[in-house]
Amino acid sequence: MKERLKKFLKSIGIYHPLQSSYRNSLSFLRNLTYRITYNKYKGSGFVCNFCGAAYQKFVPEYPSPDIEHAINSNNVIAGYGENVFCPNCLSKNRERLLKDVIDHFLEIRNKKVLHFSPEKHLYRYLKTQANIVTIDISPGFYKTIDPAILYGDATSLQFEDQSFDIVLANHILEHIPEDLKAMKEILRVLRNDGVAILQAPWSESLPATIEDPYIADPEKQARLYGQKDHVRIYSLNDYVARLRAAGFKTKVIPCESLEQFKIHAIQEREVVVLGYK
Repeated sequence: MKERLKKFLKSIGIYHPLQSSYRNSLSFLRNLTYRITYNKYKGSGFVCNFCGAAYQKFVPEYPSPDIEHAINSNNVIAGYGENVFCPNCLSKNRERLLKDVIDHFLEIRNKKVLHFSPEKHLYRYLKTQANIVTIDISPGFYKTIDPAILYGDATSLQFEDQSFDIVLANHILEHIPEDLKAMKEILRVLRNDGVAILQAPWSESLPATIEDPYIADPEKQARLYGQKDHVRIYSLNDYVARLRAAGFKTKVIPCESLEQFKIHAIQEREVVVLGYK
């Protein structure tokens, strides 16, 4: 019944607007709750690099029971931890990390940027600095962030070769069955002197990536990979090797080099993977 209703709502074009309104309402209420309950923690400690609010601690997020075994037993760096959401604006740790990397390691002013599945705060910041194009395979979910977002399949991008100076793919490739094909497409649309930030959840301990690209079983996917729409957990070494196989030159910024950004409550132990032509 639920799937039939979803199919019907999609057929008349209101499924994504309804879902977006529902999600935005929940987000508003959650944000209001955090602002009230975390007011007593205002002050020195962590500072959000989007809104500038300072708190002794940020809002934690932990894996739910249905995914915690996949996340914890495989030592996956996936955005969970003690200080995840800014209580004031709800920016997330992995979003704040990308802003720090962009601000300190890249030059984005007046650059042309392709942003997959745009995070709200990061998109709004980038829009003030660069010429940004957003894209997703389900763009309806992101219309409230960027009304001009385009439909796009990462494995068959509609852009010409060398169209973008910077590509941001933040936790995208773990969703895509043909990830190597998507990597090659990102490389194709990247300019010769461009750079791609290519983050994904990865394991610190797995000797090899575990995956079933065409699994299509949300309950099993959550149990095995830590999210109902993921098709793999990368080992970090294998992830970098796949990018190189796709043609990228890679640079891994180690977590030690990101220590300077801890004040922004970034994801602990996360490294940053950059891809070049």
